[in-house]
Amino acid sequence: MSEEKTDIYRAETYQYPLPEERIARFPLPERDQSKLLIYREGVIRQDVFARLSDHLPTGSLLVFNDTKVIPARLMFRKKTGAVIEIFCLDPYDPPEYSVAFGRHGECRWKCLIGNRKRWKEGPLEDIRESPEGKVRLTATLENSGNESIVRFNWDPPHHSFAGVLSLFGIVPLPPYLKREAVELDRERYQTIYARNNGSVAAPTAGLHFTPHVLKLLTEKGISSAHLTLHVAAGTFQPVKHEDIRQHEMHTEHFSVSSAFVTRLATHDAPVIPVGTTSVRTLESLYILGTNLLTGRKTKDHLLVEQWEWKHIPQDIPRKEALDALAKWMHSKGMDRLFASTRLMIIPGYRFALADAMITNFHQPGSTLLMLVAAYTGNDWRKIYTYALENGFRFLSYGDACLLFRY
Repeated sequence: MSEEKTDIYRAETYQYPLPEERIARFPLPERDQSKLLIYREGVIRQDVFARLSDHLPTGSLLVFNDTKVIPARLMFRKKTGAVIEIFCLDPYDPPEYSVAFGRHGECRWKCLIGNRKRWKEGPLEDIRESPEGKVRLTATLENSGNESIVRFNWDPPHHSFAGVLSLFGIVPLPPYLKREAVELDRERYQTIYARNNGSVAAPTAGLHFTPHVLKLLTEKGISSAHLTLHVAAGTFQPVKHEDIRQHEMHTEHFSVSSAFVTRLATHDAPVIPVGTTSVRTLESLYILGTNLLTGRKTKDHLLVEQWEWKHIPQDIPRKEALDALAKWMHSKGMDRLFASTRLMIIPGYRFALADAMITNFHQPGSTLLMLVAAYTGNDWRKIYTYALENGFRFLSYGDACLLFRY
C-alpha cells in the first residue's frame, strides 16, 4: 500500500489549526449575510450567501433536510439541590418520531443522563407555567444499562410530548460553542423550513437560507426537494483512533417520500444537497437501490452500514439505482421510506448524488471534514486555508461554502 493511500486512514491527516476566535459563538444578525466560499475546478472565490443563486446552474435541484431541532435537554433539580440533566436521544416507546412527539400523557425515550450518580432512585419532577395553567413533568429511570430508558409522564395529559419539550426543554447547542443556550437559539439554531421534529443538532448549512434567498432561487429556475434525517448526538463524537477505520460511526434515521425518489431518478440537471446530512442521505439511497439491483442484501434490510460502500459496484448509474428503489417502494405500497444509515464517507468514496454541495466549515478531525476531503481531495486544505486567511467564521453558526465536483 502506498504512503499516500495509508495517509487517508490516519486521523492526523484531517487536522488543521483552528483558533478559538474563528469559531462563531453566535449567529449573524441576518442569516443570509454569511460569507460564501465558492470552490470550482481548483479555483476559489467568495461572495455573500444572499447571492447564492448567482452561482448555481439553472435547472439545478437543491435537496434540503427538513428535520427540526428539538429542545432535547431537560434539567431537573432534586430536593437535595443536585441538578440532573436528561438528554433525549431517540424515542423508545413508541419508537416512531412523529408518533412519539404526538403522544399524550406518557412516552419513553433513550436518554443520556448527566450527573447520573446523584439519581439513585425515585422519579424526578418539575413544574412549569403554560398559557393554559401549570404542567407537571415526571421522569422515571427504567433501565440504567448501556442505554438509559426514561419514562416521562405529564399532567394534564392533553399536552403533546412536543409541547412538553417546548415548555421544559433547552436547545442542545454543540459543545464547541462553550456557552449555554439563550432564547435567540430557539429561532436561529433552526432552519426556516424545519418541520419534522427529531434532531439534537441543526443541519447547519441550511441556517443561511431566508425567504428572499429561496425566492431568488425559484426565479432562476432552481427547484427544491426535501428529505428528513434526524441528526443524532453522535455527530459531535470525536474520532479518537489514529486509524479512522476503527471509528464506530453513529446511526441516524432518515425518511423520504416515494415522490422524492421518483423525482430524483428523473432529474437530469445537477443535484445539489444542502449540508452533509443531505449528502449522506442521498448516498445512502443510492446504496439501497444498488443493493436491490445486485441482490447483495435482503430487500427488507434498511440500514446502510458504515463501510458498505466499499463492497458495491462503482458503475451503476444513479438513475438505475433510484428506479430500483422506487419500484421496490411501489411494490410494497410504501408512500414513505423509513431507513437508517451509518455511512461514513472518507477519501476513496465515489459520490453518486452530489454534483455540488453546500456546507459549513467543520471541526478539525471530524467525520464531516473527512466527507469534504473525500469530495474535494487534497484541495480541502487550500479551501480551509483560504477561509482562515480571509476572515471566514467557522462551525455551526459560521459561514458557508459551495463546492462543485464538475
